[in-house]
Amino acid sequence: MTAPDPRTSGTPSDPLSVGLDRPSAAPAHDPVPTTQPSGPGRTRQAGRTIGRGLALGLLIFVTVVLVLFVVFNGETVPISLVFIDVDAPLVVALLIAAVLGALVGWLLSLVLRTRRRHRS
Repeated sequence: MTAPDPRTSGTPSDPLSVGLDRPSAAPAHDPVPTTQPSGPGRTRQAGRTIGRGLALGLLIFVTVVLVLFVVFNGETVPISLVFIDVDAPLVVALLIAAVLGALVGWLLSLVLRTRRRHRS
């Protein structure tokens, strides 16, 4: 035979009687949580997964756009350089112009960065 729980008060049929009127015999420390809290490690890992998926999606999108760019710009056009005239596919001319533009932008940023360092 079991003894009644000393923490409960009222009648056993009272569902709202949880024994709050008497001090508890339980230890004063907090119980150990059964689930692990989602700390910065979990958030960082989820962020990496999302970032990888986003990067993969962006890579696929850019690849498809570049392939379509090459397919639709394959016709040959005359390119007039300073000393020479050349017939080349339009995509080659556009890619050369893009590379030269990126090179000029990179050199300009390099010059500006060097000027800022020497002023400081």
